[in-house]
Amino acid sequence: MLKIPQKTSKKLIDKAGIRADGRKPNELRPTKIEVGVIENANGSAYIEQGKNKILAGVYGPKEVHPRHLTMLDRMLFRCRYHMAPFSVDERKSPAPSRREHELSKVITWAIEPSIFVERFPRTAVDVFIEVLQANGGTRCAAITAASVALADAGIPMRDLVAACASGKVGGHLVLDLMDVEDKMGEADLPVAMMPNLNAITLLQMDGGLAMDEFEQAVNLAITGCKQIYALQKEALKARYVAVKKAVEE
Repeated sequence: MLKIPQKTSKKLIDKAGIRADGRKPNELRPTKIEVGVIENANGSAYIEQGKNKILAGVYGPKEVHPRHLTMLDRMLFRCRYHMAPFSVDERKSPAPSRREHELSKVITWAIEPSIFVERFPRTAVDVFIEVLQANGGTRCAAITAASVALADAGIPMRDLVAACASGKVGGHLVLDLMDVEDKMGEADLPVAMMPNLNAITLLQMDGGLAMDEFEQAVNLAITGCKQIYALQKEALKARYVAVKKAVEE
């Protein structure tokens, strides 16, 4: 569906190029990633990106249920994205919505190319993503957290998948849109990629951009992905340093 810019009394970006939350156009929101936060999961991660707060838990490889979904030559990889009823200002139904089903598929498609699925035939890996607080860009933050959780679970991967969105707000191209920018801006362009392989696994766009703006927006999103990729690696290193220290003690 085409994004139609809406009128708002609040200025999203001023003449100096400063956004409503004080960021410059090419700045990410403050981002924190923690690894190994769910004790009963095979792998887990937690991300705070701006006001977004998202948990991801990985379970598997395990036996496939229902059995008829079993694949003889590869793993069955599934992601479930869900928003908690209290994650948004107006309470949402706890039942999965059409949007949640759609984003579950999108996240699965974005991450699956990074996994060596052929090494685990007749098995399943499930990723459960719970959005505790939402403030725009939850699909990208969910991809980022889910990929780290898979690495924490020891699933063989070609590379981590990092995700970030760029877009157009008030005539300016900006990085990592927050909720009000996503809703009131002219365009939103989520990108997921494996930075070490320079391979894009997800590219979507909602809204309208000129061809030169589109190229600039993609490059801006890729820059954001690379910054998030560095945070993913730092979080994983911190996790394994902590595990090593605990084992040695």
